[in-house]
Amino acid sequence: MAASTHSVTNQVPPLVGYDLFAADRALSEAVGRHVAPDLLDEVRTELSALGRAAGSAQVQEWGAQANENPPRLRTHDRYGERIDEVDFHPAWHRLLGKGVSAGLTAAWTRPAGQVRRAAAFLVWTQAEAGNCCPLSMTHAAVPALRADPALAAEWEPRLTSMVYDRGLRPAARKAGALFGMAMTEKQGGSDVRAGTTRARPLAEDGTYELRGHKWFCSAPMSDGFLVLAQAPGGLTCFLVPRVLADGTRNVFLLQRLKDKLGNRSNASAEVEFDGTWARRVGEEGRGVSVIIEMVAATRLDCALGSAGLMRQAVAQAVHHCTYREAFGGPLAGRPLMRNVLADLALESEAATALALRLAAARDDDGEQERALLRIAVPVAKYWVTKRCAPVVVEAAECLGGNGYVEESGLPRLVRESPLNSVWEGAGNVQALDVLRALRREPRAFDAYLREVGLARGADHRLDAAVKDLLTELADLDGIEARARRVVERMALVLQGALLVRYAPPEVADVFCASRLGGDHGTALGTLPHTLDLAALVERARPSV
Repeated sequence: MAASTHSVTNQVPPLVGYDLFAADRALSEAVGRHVAPDLLDEVRTELSALGRAAGSAQVQEWGAQANENPPRLRTHDRYGERIDEVDFHPAWHRLLGKGVSAGLTAAWTRPAGQVRRAAAFLVWTQAEAGNCCPLSMTHAAVPALRADPALAAEWEPRLTSMVYDRGLRPAARKAGALFGMAMTEKQGGSDVRAGTTRARPLAEDGTYELRGHKWFCSAPMSDGFLVLAQAPGGLTCFLVPRVLADGTRNVFLLQRLKDKLGNRSNASAEVEFDGTWARRVGEEGRGVSVIIEMVAATRLDCALGSAGLMRQAVAQAVHHCTYREAFGGPLAGRPLMRNVLADLALESEAATALALRLAAARDDDGEQERALLRIAVPVAKYWVTKRCAPVVVEAAECLGGNGYVEESGLPRLVRESPLNSVWEGAGNVQALDVLRALRREPRAFDAYLREVGLARGADHRLDAAVKDLLTELADLDGIEARARRVVERMALVLQGALLVRYAPPEVADVFCASRLGGDHGTALGTLPHTLDLAALVERARPSV
């Protein structure tokens, strides 16, 4: 019998067995304001069911298993024949199946589909972020495929299906299909026009043969992929099925899987095309304009995913500090820790409010909302994904040494936190895209100003920030060197306007004082101490 040297006390119960959606007040309130009243009960019931699943011990265990057992590449079978397959742990398939059945690829066919799906994506990211990659790409492929009505009619019912049908078979024989994307090459990176993959026409029916490579192709076991290649008429978008209609494997050579910092459960591959069969999507030479529809949707998902990671990190930090005692009381009650938690909660709520507002713009799809999305999506993608890493790292520090231990779950969040800033165009790409919109599409900035103007007069610090932004944008000479500063300011102004309109006064007050009024240090946890920070912490506390 082992000797007992001490009694274990002051340990925090695990944050498990709760509804991630209902416990997130900022998210629940955002859904309430962006979903029509006659649909709201249905949507909230659906999201709470997913929230309870994501907060369950079973799903949390699946997330751990999927990351502890990353995918394995099998290029050949036992007889030496190429098979180019990736094996995933069963937990991965359970997670992906749950995401599909929850409607994370079905937004385009459901009422209030974009908002309910955005909220679900934010919740499900907290369960396990890696499986959200194929869910995101499948969702985002739909608007790109609509450039070819015949292809859209064939593939859209499969992509919006709520059935996860795994296995490599012709897509026509499956109850549901997943999609991926392959744009970047070794020599080009974000400069997709530098791609060298060639497309040779096979017939007049839009079929081609591809020859070349792609440096990044995530979720390579998907049923189809959107690929950019150089056709005779210029850079063009193509649909590459994984399995051909007759049941034979398309030439889709997996050279190796990437050994990534995070996102370990999800496979990202280097792919070679060598006589690969493909269908053209849209016109020759219009590849970027076609695939940018997919990119715009995945960029919004990057913001949503980062908002989800931040929310889970903040929930863990507030939960820990609520139960952990030090220096005579709960950590959350100490003024300095309260300041840190409030700052983290503020960043999380601002990210959620912005991401859900843009999802609502997609549901509306009017001219004004489309113009707003054109500039606000890269603004949000730039800023929200940039804020994710420092927020998650600070949240891990709230747990002390425990936050550096794998069992806490925080290290997985830390490794995941930089990802969305890199994927779908890194920070500089987003900033330059905003400048492009400012120069070429004045209606986009008009839509942005109209959105911000809805909060005019509600807070003097917000009004001053809008004035300063207009002064900054009055001089476009040399603006590229100032692009990050400009886009950051645009994001903060837009977040401030949304919080002033919709958040409790104590939330908006702290945001405007710190982010717009300058009463904030360079590290998290340096909010003005005279404001009501306890209310922010309580609002962020997950109710178990």
